[in-house]
Amino acid sequence: MPTAVTDSVSLYYDRTGDGPSVVFVPEAGLGGWSWGWQHGSIAGLYEAVVWDLRGTGRSDSPPGPYALETLAADLEAVLADCGIRKAHVVGCGLGGAVALEAARSSSRVATLSLIGTAAEGSAFDLETLFAPPDDPDALRKSLEAGLSTEFLAAQPDAVSGMVDWRADGDADCAGWDAQVGALEDFDARDWLVEVAQPTRVFHGTDDALVPASAGRDLARGLPRGEFVSLEGAGHLAMIEQSRTLNDRLVGFLEDQTND
Repeated sequence: MPTAVTDSVSLYYDRTGDGPSVVFVPEAGLGGWSWGWQHGSIAGLYEAVVWDLRGTGRSDSPPGPYALETLAADLEAVLADCGIRKAHVVGCGLGGAVALEAARSSSRVATLSLIGTAAEGSAFDLETLFAPPDDPDALRKSLEAGLSTEFLAAQPDAVSGMVDWRADGDADCAGWDAQVGALEDFDARDWLVEVAQPTRVFHGTDDALVPASAGRDLARGLPRGEFVSLEGAGHLAMIEQSRTLNDRLVGFLEDQTND
């Protein structure tokens, strides 16, 4: 099992494919399963790296709360352990905030693709996304916060699969609390100008956890930011509109790697 170690904390990761490296940073509490919809589109053209935040799944869970800078340093440790000098970083929610912090503190970030992300912690309302991994009914109920009603009605088998994956790989209550603590003092508005990497901000119009207006403001504040609206999608847009997002993500990566 590949792991990176930083300050005696073991961080699990998985890497698949060849080519330029794309590293995925998950939403608070969610395991690497949440990026499963991207592997088919990414791993054939790129190297895909998925890792569990400290406090989640197969990574260690030291006491929290965690600082955003610590989570960004963990990302740096994973990249270093993989021998990756430059990576295209994709993050959702808290993972997007971690990616932003890494972009200004690390030389290893080539581009950013941010999903359901805002520039300040007060814009995130993630509490309803958490459920204890040992409570299948609560896990199913909490998915209603992250996915649109249309997707939930149309994809019951996918929802059942997610419940199983969450039971196996999501954070427990202590890990969740430690992770979301990183957003308490998060406010990037004054330093977004330092994030010079090309960035796409993807946001579902029906995101109930982070308003689409906050994603639009984030894109406006970035020197090379571009806002991409995903009509009808909820917070976990990479799941329910995976085909649309994957096409746009691959197109963005191709533009950057061909420059």
